[in-house]
Amino acid sequence: MFRVVQWATGNVGRHTLAGIDAHPGLDLVGVWVSSDAKDGNDAGELAGLGRAIGVAATTDADALLALKPDCIVNTAMADHRLGEAIGDLCRFLRAGINVVASGPVFLQYPYGVMPDETIAPIVEAAKEGNASLFVNGIDPGFANDWLPLVVTSISERIEEVRCMEILNYATYNQSMVIFDIMGFGKPLDETPFILLPGVLTTAWGSVVRQIAAALDIALDGIEEHHERLPAPETFEIASGTIEKGTAAALRFEVRGVVGGRPAVVLEHVTRLRDDLAPDWPQPAGHGCYRAVVKGEPNYTCDLQLLGSDGDHNTAGLKATAMRLVNAVPAVVGAEPGLLTALDLPLVTGRGLFRAR
Repeated sequence: MFRVVQWATGNVGRHTLAGIDAHPGLDLVGVWVSSDAKDGNDAGELAGLGRAIGVAATTDADALLALKPDCIVNTAMADHRLGEAIGDLCRFLRAGINVVASGPVFLQYPYGVMPDETIAPIVEAAKEGNASLFVNGIDPGFANDWLPLVVTSISERIEEVRCMEILNYATYNQSMVIFDIMGFGKPLDETPFILLPGVLTTAWGSVVRQIAAALDIALDGIEEHHERLPAPETFEIASGTIEKGTAAALRFEVRGVVGGRPAVVLEHVTRLRDDLAPDWPQPAGHGCYRAVVKGEPNYTCDLQLLGSDGDHNTAGLKATAMRLVNAVPAVVGAEPGLLTALDLPLVTGRGLFRAR
């Protein structure tokens, strides 16, 4: 039984809390929250379980580190606080605590994407604390590391590997991501943060680099491409209002190229309404992650998402959460350092079966 602390209880954290509670090999011993409003609340309440777990949340980070857990499940938002987020990870590692985390996402596979001076402090902290860090989720994560790589295992020849997310984000209730980062609801002549030069490569270049490394592909470089379309009229989504003429659909690619041709591609097709951009790739089911391997033969593998509440975005959050939770035993048992999916053994849902 591994003793676990949950760090943050937002959109992903509430699902990791539920996952930790459901996992037979994990024991929740603490929960960190950033707001006084959540301080003292039971973890079961924060996870939406409708029952108490018997572990109260706290804003006292030092008290939780003093518990010396085997692992911290860190789902604190990192996109807008990269330096602070990396500082948190180093602090945990130096304290001798293993970490599975949802961000910063470029740590999924930072080699060739981030400068050595960004990676080195994390590696040094892991060495100092004799602990390991694994950053992952669904995307960047499972949908574009193990899923496409498993498909390549049945190839005779590989010409291109493409990892796709095809989702409608209308029910994703995260206004910072929707409006401030992705630029939905903003004028089309205004460049959002995600489309500033180099940001796509920082966020998803790790995907391209990791697949290339796993398949022994020497990339000539990475290119970014994007396209946006306007809202035909004003409409509402979970995060707010999308005015007519503002950005309502986004398609981008991060391409690893060889000889001027794409070899490894990360592509996102994001709509806020299903009827937008009908000529863009369409999802399987309500929404999907798609791995396409071109060569001999050609393969297309769709991973459809749907939560028990009928929402594919809930399923995406749950997938990110459980990728972390189920990896805890493997990460605790791994050699110290900054781990990637290429370093871990097969992680399964062992022990999670429940008869109806």
